[in-house]
Amino acid sequence: MDFNEYQTESRKTAKYTEGEAANFKGLPIYPVLGLVGEAGEVAEKMKKIIRDNNGVIDQERKDLLIKEIGDVLWYTAQLCTDLDLSMDDVAQTNLDKLFSRLERGKIQGDGDNR
Repeated sequence: MDFNEYQTESRKTAKYTEGEAANFKGLPIYPVLGLVGEAGEVAEKMKKIIRDNNGVIDQERKDLLIKEIGDVLWYTAQLCTDLDLSMDDVAQTNLDKLFSRLERGKIQGDGDNR
């Protein structure tokens, strides 16, 4: 499966696409808030791996992470769809940016335009 196929298929499960939740004052706020929330859940799982399992990611914890990372992917797909962006294009643009930084010796550091 590629990103665009996932984007198309996952959209069939989006139930927020009508009314204010779909487009609050012209902004796709629902998937943005969902993305942040799910990323927080990934961080929470990692915190508990450190706290409760001495930093060891066993299969049970990996299975929990897979579910949460999948939710991050779902909200990313919905945000892309709401913004009329292709996930394949977003992924390729990100790789182009990262390889450009790598070639220029700018992979580390901060700032968007390095």
